Amino acid sequence: MALIQEITEDLIVPSSDLLSDEPPMETYLHLQQMILLLKCLEWRWRNQQDFFAAGNLTIYYSPRQRKSEHFRGPDFFVVLDVEKKPRKSWVVWEEGGKYPNIIVEILSTSTAETDKGLKKQIYQDIFRTPDYFWFEPETLEFQGFQLMSGQYQVIEPNENGWLWSQQLGLYLGIDNDQLRFFTAEGKLVLTPEETAEQQQQRAERLAEKLQELGINPDDIE
Repeated sequence: MALIQEITEDLIVPSSDLLSDEPPMETYLHLQQMILLLKCLEWRWRNQQDFFAAGNLTIYYSPRQRKSEHFRGPDFFVVLDVEKKPRKSWVVWEEGGKYPNIIVEILSTSTAETDKGLKKQIYQDIFRTPDYFWFEPETLEFQGFQLMSGQYQVIEPNENGWLWSQQLGLYLGIDNDQLRFFTAEGKLVLTPEETAEQQQQRAERLAEKLQELGINPDDIE
């Protein structure tokens, strides 16, 4: 009877409505960095509906939902070619078996060893995530890997020290002590606030030019 019960329990597939079980980010620097990556990418891809980006969200990849078989989520990850909608967690078996295309871990003293060891191995061997990066916001340690023939290979930096993400079609690099995205042409990927500020500065410069020409900007409709 006990054997039958054990087999039955093994066959039960849990609900896909699983909540994320991630602890808070360790420091304000870590939180800021995660939010910055999310804001920049979502703003750049604001007209796209075929991706999911998240931070500090649990990825469940065991249909049996055993503690030894589910993994606490990355600090930042992106899944491509999926419906863009809110999720409480990422449940692989409810998402067509899809794993993240890119993962970024934000290192800290307490997590660095795991991020560089166990997690890196899981992302390589189980998730098969094509692009993996880590960044330490205090020491500015930054490294990236691309999955090639089943093994992570170090991504070589360009002349600016940026690392190319084939999956995103963007560089990742350090700017003002923060990890940022850059386009293939070398332009910084802005946040909505930075975009608004840039547009305001352009408008002010245009107004100054018009005034130099004797034209009142307020008279232009």
